Amino acid sequence: MPFRAYTYLIVTTMLWGGNTMVGKLAVGHVSPMALNFSRWLIATLIILLISVPQLKKDWPLLRRHWKLLLAYGAIGYTAFNGFLYSALQYTSAVNGAIEQGGIPVLIFIINFAIFRIPVSAIQIVGFLISFAGVALTAAHGDLASLLGLTLNYGDALLLLAVISYAIYTVALRFKPPVHWKSLMAGPALAATLTSLPLVFWELSNDRFIAPDTLGWAIMLYAGIFPSLISQILYIKGVEGIGANRAGLFINLVPVFGTLLSVLVIGESLEIFHVIALALVLGGIAIAEWGKPKTDV
Repeated sequence: MPFRAYTYLIVTTMLWGGNTMVGKLAVGHVSPMALNFSRWLIATLIILLISVPQLKKDWPLLRRHWKLLLAYGAIGYTAFNGFLYSALQYTSAVNGAIEQGGIPVLIFIINFAIFRIPVSAIQIVGFLISFAGVALTAAHGDLASLLGLTLNYGDALLLLAVISYAIYTVALRFKPPVHWKSLMAGPALAATLTSLPLVFWELSNDRFIAPDTLGWAIMLYAGIFPSLISQILYIKGVEGIGANRAGLFINLVPVFGTLLSVLVIGESLEIFHVIALALVLGGIAIAEWGKPKTDV
């Protein structure tokens, strides 16, 4: 049911936007790789606690597809966040927001190149309008400032993050027919295991920051909402309307992140925030209206 999928994806991007907000708060309170590891450890412990009977039921399928589930966690969860957190040490938040806006178009390209999933001209127009909203948000209302952006090592890492999440999204078409609890538990455990070496890397490079009180609160939020609940909803959203259409909702993340910063951190609300949200939502609506009849 499309309406339900839309709801899942909007809530998902709101939670991911909240993750952007707490990411700002995390600086100096917990190091990036420690945050990345802890969020997946918390998510794994919670999902295991509530899903043991289901995991036993789905075990034959989980065992058969363990390599795919490992890839989901390593690529979609650990690699994306690892590249993203590292990139933001070298490049600007503006570049980060804009380059993440490349995820939807990369999903379109991969799906067309490999699976020949069609994209209509109206969908492309909708994407461009939605991306304009992302750019407006990132530029804080001054689009002319984007002309002065430069690329560096961090932008290369961001490109790897974008590629990682696009591949993960497209690969969800191959997910095994198991319950959502089982589908979440496998990749979450894989993300926990594959993100642990990054913590040791921080320790070896004297970049590790043990969490303080605020750091623990941030890790708890990240473990429950962006890592667990949002990933479940994202999987269901992709399942409902397909990777191409679901991926476009990712453009809402920087907009929601900015709006939540206004509400929670107390940053000022500007007219461009409202315009950007209208552009992103309008672009999504246009793309949905112009979707090919065979789009899945």
